[in-house]
Order: sequence, then structure tokens, then C-alpha cells
Amino acid sequence: MLSYLLIYIIIFIMWRGGYFMDKNKKEISELIKVACRMGQLMLENGGETYRVEQMICIMCTTYNYPKTESFVTPTGIMISITNDNNETISLVKRIHSRTVDLTKVSLVNDLSRKIASEKTPISKINKLLDSIDCTPKYDNKTTSFFTALASSAFCSLFGGGLRDFLVTFVIGFILNYFSIYLNKLEVNGFFVNISSGCLASLLALLSIKLRLGINQDAIVIGSIMLLLPGITITNAIRDIIAGDLVSGISRTIEAFLAAIAIAIGTGFSFNIWLTLFGGI
Repeated sequence: MLSYLLIYIIIFIMWRGGYFMDKNKKEISELIKVACRMGQLMLENGGETYRVEQMICIMCTTYNYPKTESFVTPTGIMISITNDNNETISLVKRIHSRTVDLTKVSLVNDLSRKIASEKTPISKINKLLDSIDCTPKYDNKTTSFFTALASSAFCSLFGGGLRDFLVTFVIGFILNYFSIYLNKLEVNGFFVNISSGCLASLLALLSIKLRLGINQDAIVIGSIMLLLPGITITNAIRDIIAGDLVSGISRTIEAFLAAIAIAIGTGFSFNIWLTLFGGI
């Protein structure tokens, strides 16, 4: 009887001292950090904002925290979890860089489904996220080759012949390496698009001047086509349809600015060419 009394006293002291409360807060803190990291990986690699919000809420509900709210934009994640004592723990994460790596997006999606079905321990999730984050990308030669091939395909689609196809392939290859170099220097994306559009047009005009290509329009269009923010536009439309107006509008503006930058670069190179040579 005395032993039971001692156990009750110890439990009461621990409860009054906030032991269980602190343990609950620690669990929520670990959960919210993992959920935020998953969302960060999704956003940084081209995922949709509404999908990130949905993933975060489902994950927290799986760990018995249904009072979860998430607000995601292309540049930030905000999460709050309320426990049974009506105490709220929040986390804000700024997204500084974004690229396109659909392999990582797919892996994070698969992991979120696994968590929802198996309730994977949080410590194990961190290790899985580490492995996803370290997933190797294609090397520069491979990406440049297929970028050039896609540019050539667009050239043919817009009426280019075999010579135009080959010229566009070379321009696309050079352009991809040029973009990689500028990104390594951490040049602003707006100026990367301006510079890439300018270089693509100058190389296309030079190929016509040297009589390497025939169809100027097809070469120029094929060269700059892959600079267009196709995934950004697609995600913007999907976000707007899903009701995420802030994210949808911000992505639309981002795509619009990218298109303007490409147009500025292309127009600048045409203007220089006409000034120097008086014609095409």
C-alpha cells in the first residue's frame, strides 16, 4: 500500500513540476521541425504549396495532433500545433533558394505516404530525409545534352530543318553550361534569364550570319524555349485552382518577370546586331 502511495506522490510531483507537459512540448517541437523540413525539401525542389500544406497537416494528425495549421508560400513555411492543454507551438521557415528536382519531390511524397500508413518514428524520418537531401543529381554533361536535345526538338517543331536542328543543339548545350556557371556565382535569377536570352539570340544570329543555319526564327525560339518557366506557370495555375491565391499570384508574377527578362535579353541582342550589321 505504501509503495502505491509513493508512486502516486511521485507522479503528482512530476505532473506539478511540468514533466509531462515538457515532454509533450518536446515531442511537438521535434514533430514540427521534421514536418517543416519535409515541406522545405518539397518547396525547394519544385513542389506545389497546397501539397506541402496538406502533407504537413496529415503528418501531424498521424501523430495525434489534429489541431495543426500550416500556411505555405513559395518563399516561406508557417506551422502551428496546439496540444490538449491549448498551448500552441509555432515555427516559421524562410525558403531562400528554389530549383527543380522532381526526384526529391517524389521521394518526399512517398515518405509522407509511408508515415501516414506506418507512423514512422521521428528519429528515423530525420535519417530518411538526410538520405533524400543527399540524392545525387545528374551531372552537368547529362543535363546539358538533354537540354540541347530538347531545344533541338522545339526547333524542329517550329519548322527548323536538319541544319537548324544541329545548330540549336550546340546553342542549347552552351546555354545550359552558361546558366550553370551563373548559378554557381549566385547571380540573381532575373539577370540569369536576361543574360541567357541575350546569349541564345546572339549565337542564333551568328549562326545565320555564318550560314550554318537557315531558319532564324526556329533557331531562336528553340534556343530560348527551355528558359521559359513552365513548371512555375503550371504550379501557379494549380495553386490558384486549389484556392491558394497568395502562392498562385506570387508564382504568376515570378513567371511573368522571367518571361520579361528573357524578352529583354533577346531584344537587347537583336538591337546590338542591327546596330552593328544593319540587318540580319
